[in-house]
Amino acid sequence: MASKHAFDLLVAGEINPDLIVSGDVVPVFGQVEKLVDSAVLTIGSSSAIFACGAARLGLKVAFVGVCGEDMFGKYMLAELQEHGVDVSGVTMLPDQKTGLSIILARGSDRAILTFPGLIPSLSADAVTDNMLGRARHLHVASYFLQTSLQPGLPDLFTRAHALGLTTSLDPNWDPTNQWLGFEGLLKQVDVFLPNEKEALALTGTQNYESACRKFSTSGRIVAIKLGAQGAISCHGEIITCLPALPVDVVDTVGAGDSFDAGFLFGFLNGWKIERSLHLAIACGSLSTRAAGGTTSQPTLEEAMKYAPSIG
Repeated sequence: MASKHAFDLLVAGEINPDLIVSGDVVPVFGQVEKLVDSAVLTIGSSSAIFACGAARLGLKVAFVGVCGEDMFGKYMLAELQEHGVDVSGVTMLPDQKTGLSIILARGSDRAILTFPGLIPSLSADAVTDNMLGRARHLHVASYFLQTSLQPGLPDLFTRAHALGLTTSLDPNWDPTNQWLGFEGLLKQVDVFLPNEKEALALTGTQNYESACRKFSTSGRIVAIKLGAQGAISCHGEIITCLPALPVDVVDTVGAGDSFDAGFLFGFLNGWKIERSLHLAIACGSLSTRAAGGTTSQPTLEEAMKYAPSIG
């Protein structure tokens, strides 16, 4: 992909590892000790998992964020670099704590306990015009966790557009369940990537097709992740629904972020929506084959094998 830009993607996001605990993970209080099947420390945060997935597909990815100068922060930056992500835009703060998510995984379901740490700390003015000018596209995830980013995000997307970038947003879940602040923001989003529960909560609709149509205005592309059912996309009047791949699911952590990486790979290459959706589903489905969000993220070559209709 020839480009005058240093990076295809600039990711403005949160930084935290995941500790994934699997098996009989329902705790029993009263100082009862239980044994579980496994515990894995791995790359966490929607933004970081997305960045790694995009780099795995061959995109040039830069990351801007904030973490502590502690064990978890150093671990995350080393892992991001190992996965081919440029982290020169990340600020490490001494005497501050990097966030951590503990994921209690039970089959295809999970519960998440998150210590925010510095997850909410990135502000929009930390994403400079110089950073934006080196990239083709700006992606933001975990909107509801990145509370310091929220007030300035509409202006950040406006600045990005003025410099010729396209934009995308994956809202992720709102822990407060209030779902506020989206009406003005969505006007600045070119590609919107919620999952089904998030889409229904944001629109107040009863089905994902209605939600998809409601989001798809002003030329915006929408792709809603439906888990085991696959995904649906909408662009103008065109609705596309595709099933998930039949894979043996080990862990669904980060599957939606890998989906986003695949979809935006297609978008940035000028693919038709259906072709992008095929690749996104392949990336999301294949990422569930092992514990952790990045362990089994596919290469572009591998994903294409599982989605022959996009070849």
